[in-house]
Amino acid sequence: MDFLQLILLPFTVLYGAAICLRNKLFDWHLLPSKTFKIPVISVGNLSVGGTGKTPHIEYLVRLLSQKNKLAILSRGYGRKTKGFLLAIEKHTARQLGDEPMQFKEKFKNIEIAVDERRKHGIQQLLKLFPALNGILLDDAYQHRYVKPGLSILLTDYHRLYVNDFLLPSGRLREPRFEAKRADIIVVTKTPKIFSPIVRRQIAEKIQPKNYQNLFFSYISYGQLVSLATGEPFIPQGKVRSILLVAGIANCYPLQEHLNRFCDELLTIHFADHHDYTIADLKNIEKSFSDIFSQNKIIVTTEKDAMRLKNPDLYEIVVNLPIYYLPIEIEFHKGDKEKFDKLIWNYVKKNQ
Repeated sequence: MDFLQLILLPFTVLYGAAICLRNKLFDWHLLPSKTFKIPVISVGNLSVGGTGKTPHIEYLVRLLSQKNKLAILSRGYGRKTKGFLLAIEKHTARQLGDEPMQFKEKFKNIEIAVDERRKHGIQQLLKLFPALNGILLDDAYQHRYVKPGLSILLTDYHRLYVNDFLLPSGRLREPRFEAKRADIIVVTKTPKIFSPIVRRQIAEKIQPKNYQNLFFSYISYGQLVSLATGEPFIPQGKVRSILLVAGIANCYPLQEHLNRFCDELLTIHFADHHDYTIADLKNIEKSFSDIFSQNKIIVTTEKDAMRLKNPDLYEIVVNLPIYYLPIEIEFHKGDKEKFDKLIWNYVKKNQ
């Protein structure tokens, strides 16, 4: 713990006491947790953002949607609307939030909704779509008014929750021991080539309970896609310079990936879920024009692309060579089959 963390320690103690009291009220059933008769899978984390919830939700959709009528329910972080909102084609990221909009653009065969009150959101979805036989809760580990049938906890390989501290000294929203509520723990963003020795060392640090399953996933990058046209990027020779524009919690895996494909990588990093303005786009445009290279592009994340599609930004965005990089997650050898089987068994058993 460094000097700044020591200064913040009294606030951390107060925050931790409040969180522990709240969780105890749920554990003692003094605050109600609602269960539902259909499969409800929660994907969340203990830390503040950046563990890869969105691609893991998408993995579950691809796994389950062929044989199940699914819905995704999210809080819709950063949206300008309130209450329950069912996603439709005309909605923007400002109405839905960037992640729900991304889900809506990718998956036409499932229902997407946002509601800061998850219990109310599930009830509304079941009212509108009685045939639903599975709901995925995005970022709902702390939302204990709903008790999911299966809880998946994610932790970043580069910043494991067991090595972190409570807010404001660290990035944890809950104490480390609250990981006990998870049925599955996934260590995300691991290297693609992953040593069994490192795997064993991490497992020893996390020490999952007997009832918990521990898995390891990594990021699989897709092909760059033009934000303006939706067409894949076909480079004319090696790209000399890339300007990375990202409003996400952690840029380092993306920076590491892009560094392999250019001679020069510059980054403009905004806060997670940043709501882009015309002034931001003007600054990006200027930074791009200042790069002394002819063979250059702007790269952003798929999540950022949703926010850059807001109508008031369109005239600037379409005149810039902005490309977004889709990602998926993969499980390491041996984990995929076991993870998929565990999910399927839960869904089949609870329908």
